[in-house]
Amino acid sequence: MKESELAVTTQERDLGVSVESSLKTSTPYPHSLRYFYTGVSEPGPGLPEFITVGSVDDQPIDHYDSERGSAVPRAEWMARNLDAQYWDQNTQISQGAQAVFRVDLNTLRGTPKGGFHTLQVMYGCDLRGDGSKGGFYQYAYDGQDFVSFDKDQETWVAADDAAQITKHKWDADRSIAQGLRAYLEGTCIEWLGKYLEYGKETLQRREPPRVHVSDQPSWDGLTTLSCRVHGFYPRNVAVVWLKKGVAVPWETLQWGVVPSGDGTYQTRATIEIDPSSETDYTCCVEHPSLAEDLRVPWGKGGTGLGWAEEVFGRAGNLCDPCPIAPRVAICFLLYLGAQLTCGVPHTP
Repeated sequence: MKESELAVTTQERDLGVSVESSLKTSTPYPHSLRYFYTGVSEPGPGLPEFITVGSVDDQPIDHYDSERGSAVPRAEWMARNLDAQYWDQNTQISQGAQAVFRVDLNTLRGTPKGGFHTLQVMYGCDLRGDGSKGGFYQYAYDGQDFVSFDKDQETWVAADDAAQITKHKWDADRSIAQGLRAYLEGTCIEWLGKYLEYGKETLQRREPPRVHVSDQPSWDGLTTLSCRVHGFYPRNVAVVWLKKGVAVPWETLQWGVVPSGDGTYQTRATIEIDPSSETDYTCCVEHPSLAEDLRVPWGKGGTGLGWAEEVFGRAGNLCDPCPIAPRVAICFLLYLGAQLTCGVPHTP
């Protein structure tokens, strides 16, 4: 291992001592740290050549783009807790990644191809509710999977034939996989704990859901019941329709949990019913902010409306120092010169 690489891993190891305590204070529900890098071959107005975004639990924490040229905080608690050195060094790392992306895009597209192309990297780690940890690192080219990192096997997985050369090149250097795994299982989790402590008033809060039940006739004579759940935090929530008080998950269509844009989340669950039946239907919602599930019945021939404020104030329940360390994943590729290699014959 090169001396510069060894220095980075040594700094990571030292960092672990100072942030271990922050993990002990974090709440049991899942948490995540994510970084997204995007490079484009033909930038334009409103479309920088290179952008990075960091987030904790889907909440933005920092941002860099090639037009601004510097890393800046996207959360007040990040600005309050991290000094100028942190932002200067993250700026340097983003600028280094920008240069690598420029070379990689030129390599991947090749002169004969030309045109507009994108290269994206997404990586991060998870601290799950049961205490287990997860991590991932993956590349996409023009919106399609390119290569991804199999952390447990310490190998790279090619999504298509064009990515095979990159896979073999990176697999041949064991230090890349070993360093990346160490980052995902150690440093990334440690910094996630530190961020959770910095932003605990925001990231570890609990906001109960608001629930709105409505109905709409379907084209086939049936009726679609919709249960909209919104304004809740944290993200994990369970929504299911009950028929005569019994959950019918196989009949419930889940629409996924998405950010609302105000720091909370929203989701929706629907079910198709025969409006002529006498069966009663109820939307059941479970969330860490609620001591018991919240049930909002559908009023036949009308709209049911229920609000989670009815159960405010109860405990939660579910029914069923190296400032550059957070970015050290990209550092491994920068230090090792692990640039992408295209498998297309005409590409140098």
